[in-house]
Amino acid sequence: MWRPWGKKKRPVRIHDTPFRFSCSSFKDIQSLCTEDSSSSSCSSSVSSAAIRTANVFHRVRIANSLIRSWAPPRVETRIEPNGKIPDWVTDTDTDRSISIPGADKHVVVYFTSLRVVRSTFEDCKAVRSILRGFRVSIDERDLSMDSRFLSELQSILGQKKLALPRVFIGGRYMGGAEEIKQLHETGELKKLVEGLPAAEPGTCDVCGSYSFVLCEQCNGSCKLYTEKSGFKTCTACNENGLISFKR
Repeated sequence: MWRPWGKKKRPVRIHDTPFRFSCSSFKDIQSLCTEDSSSSSCSSSVSSAAIRTANVFHRVRIANSLIRSWAPPRVETRIEPNGKIPDWVTDTDTDRSISIPGADKHVVVYFTSLRVVRSTFEDCKAVRSILRGFRVSIDERDLSMDSRFLSELQSILGQKKLALPRVFIGGRYMGGAEEIKQLHETGELKKLVEGLPAAEPGTCDVCGSYSFVLCEQCNGSCKLYTEKSGFKTCTACNENGLISFKR
């Protein structure tokens, strides 16, 4: 049967507790209606977080200052206003009194062609490119091709640990990559190489301008065989089975 139209349905109260809206996708309405007590507690938490952040930055600043104090002082080559490098240099590695006998008429560069250390390879490549631009005679001594160049350079500089490249102009020691770049930027390097013999044009047909050829006695194996004594080390070549060649 149908309900009578005149009667209205009364609302039925199910729970006695007040209604609370809660949904994970919306902010709590009651939290938005709270008084200033929550804001004061929030401000106190923000201030404590700021204090913790300041303490962290303070510790980082102290650590950086300690690291700087422990690090060795950085010494740079000073250039005079006229563009010349003075004879006295604070860096002990750049001693102009060091010289190579018999190298008065050309440039000597100790470098490596290996790409094991990228920064060293790039420095060697840059210095060789700068020096080749002047088209003067350059004696390039690759330490990766012959280990005797390493002992030779160590005896000249009196050091065991060396950074490459190392450059000698007219028999005088000029320094490494940074010194050569500074001399080139100031125009002083061009004055130093003036008067040196010009480089021979083209590429050598024998060694390919590598200054080394394969040993003809052992064919690069570094070993020789005789019926009397068997195998023995070849004394004509270096550890790579190469012989120095000068055109």
